[in-house]
Amino acid sequence: MSTLEIKDLHVTVDTEDGAKEILKGVTLTIKDGETHAIMGPNGSGKSTLAYSIAGHPKYTVTGGTVTLDGEDVLAMSVDERARAGLFLAMQYPVEVPGVSVANFLRTAKTAIDGEAPKLRTWVKDVNGALERLDLDSTFSQRSVNEGFSGGEKKRHEIAQLELLNPKVAVLDETDSGLDIDALKIVSEGVNRFRGQEGKGVLLITHYTRILRYITPDYVHVFVNGRIAEQGGPELAEQLEAEGYDKYVKAAV
Repeated sequence: MSTLEIKDLHVTVDTEDGAKEILKGVTLTIKDGETHAIMGPNGSGKSTLAYSIAGHPKYTVTGGTVTLDGEDVLAMSVDERARAGLFLAMQYPVEVPGVSVANFLRTAKTAIDGEAPKLRTWVKDVNGALERLDLDSTFSQRSVNEGFSGGEKKRHEIAQLELLNPKVAVLDETDSGLDIDALKIVSEGVNRFRGQEGKGVLLITHYTRILRYITPDYVHVFVNGRIAEQGGPELAEQLEAEGYDKYVKAAV
């Protein structure tokens, strides 16, 4: 059992003109076995929510709470959040020259589990995860995200998800920059993860395209730092047909 609970979350970011409030009271509960999609226009605060959950130092929480299984997430460091069972797939994964994918994955797994994985089974696990994401075994010798295509970066993120196996995955626009084949491969990886018992997913996206492959239990419309509407998968189809305009106008 795992539950990520966000209550009345307020977050600011520093700008040249001082602190600017981005999140203006977000309340959301993700229980195990649930997939929640957050959809909204650019600049609505979707990525700010993802990074605030993960503990990015750029963002300052000024009010509200975030708990995972009753534990105070906001009191944890970034690495403590990862060990507690949170995972963030980034919209723009960064390059780490000189660090191989193999070393990165093993170091991350060791840090989260508190002990190094057994080498023989770990190599088999890594190669299996890469193969399922249509990445060949030589991929593990490349430097992390250096020279990767957009599709390779996102598939690598999902390989991390499979191998680190958190409680709750926050996927920040994992579909951006993907062609249809890569989108299907990434979606299959997410579906494998959420098909396990006790897993929660928060999927952030602009478009309904990925939701054709990953069916959410709940859809939330995010506008101006707040959840403006929520419903089931049918809400995503409504947004595809009508856009965000009525929600944006109502938020002004």
